[in-house]
Amino acid sequence: MNLIEIFSEIKQQKLFGRYITNKHIEPILETLSNDFEVSTIGHSVNKKPIYAVEIGSGSKKIFMWSQMHGNESTTTKALFDLFNFLKQDSEEANKIKKEFTLLCIPILNPDGAEAYTRVNANEIDLNRDSVNLSQPESQLLRKMFGDFKPDYCFNLHDQRTIFAAGNTRNPATVSFLAPAYNDAREYNNVRNKAVNVIVAMNDELQKHIPNQVGRFDDSFNINCIGDMFQSLNVPTILFEAGHYQGDYEREETRKYIFVALMSGLQFIYKNITIEDKTTNYVNIPQNKVSFVDFAYRNFNINYNSLNIITTFAAQYKEMLIDGKIVFEAYFSEIEDGATFFGHQEYDGEEGDYSDDSSSLPEIGKKADFYLNKNIRFVNGLIKM
Repeated sequence: MNLIEIFSEIKQQKLFGRYITNKHIEPILETLSNDFEVSTIGHSVNKKPIYAVEIGSGSKKIFMWSQMHGNESTTTKALFDLFNFLKQDSEEANKIKKEFTLLCIPILNPDGAEAYTRVNANEIDLNRDSVNLSQPESQLLRKMFGDFKPDYCFNLHDQRTIFAAGNTRNPATVSFLAPAYNDAREYNNVRNKAVNVIVAMNDELQKHIPNQVGRFDDSFNINCIGDMFQSLNVPTILFEAGHYQGDYEREETRKYIFVALMSGLQFIYKNITIEDKTTNYVNIPQNKVSFVDFAYRNFNINYNSLNIITTFAAQYKEMLIDGKIVFEAYFSEIEDGATFFGHQEYDGEEGDYSDDSSSLPEIGKKADFYLNKNIRFVNGLIKM
């Protein structure tokens, strides 16, 4: 089965880019209600509806939720791609619907989604609220978990562009974690079930994005929902949708999240026994903070009347402007002998840096400047 070809046929075309809110998914949910059970399961701090989609009638139960952090929308798009696939009357779609009951929350944090913030309307990180359960969204997630009694949980997130897959110049386009269930970060049968699924998903992804899959840090924090559910004896997998070369809208990445979801489901229904695959799992390179969005090397800056050849960096900030996400580049680092990689790199060839007010880049300032007074950079990029 060629999952890339399948994706090209079933991609949900009505969802695109980084800004995904209830307003975007509600018309699609209305049409999905003809095929699946779509319900309003609760409300956010600001009384926005929180929806669930239930699919299938099988004995294996999988609980998935996306946009726990409102500005992490790639996995939401991939969920709707999965829904499109499962609407089909194909052999594989029917097999999944027969084997599984899937309970999916596309947007757990609709207030954060609308404001494009990590936190909810009370400025609480829902992924640090699994003990206190202080927020209605956290309480709802825990209630659904308790009522549904899943066999597996898929915790769906986005990660920043800064991560590499280990000690490489490859971005971590997808990262996984089988969260720890205790401070010692031991492996038991529950965690090993999650490990087995991750190894299978990684095996499939390596065919498509070799050396671009990472493993998220497994420091234990019971306030995080994945660690909590793992400690409650339900195998839980963290998915992190990351950067693919040039893909700031995360349209390529959504494809690989779809591939991961499909290959994970296929592994679960085909495999009854759980093997010790911890070695395969830990051989997935751990995420490493190695990237900036822009690296500018060998630029001459004037600092205290001294000419210095140095390297500096810029990083995008994601700004919600008129209902769209705009990427604004700001200087983030100045480092002689820099060790970071840039998703885009420029060699100044020891030419002179200048901007409208200074002869050196200032951290936190917009990345608008000149090289040798005649090559203009605007928002980090050469202005042609």
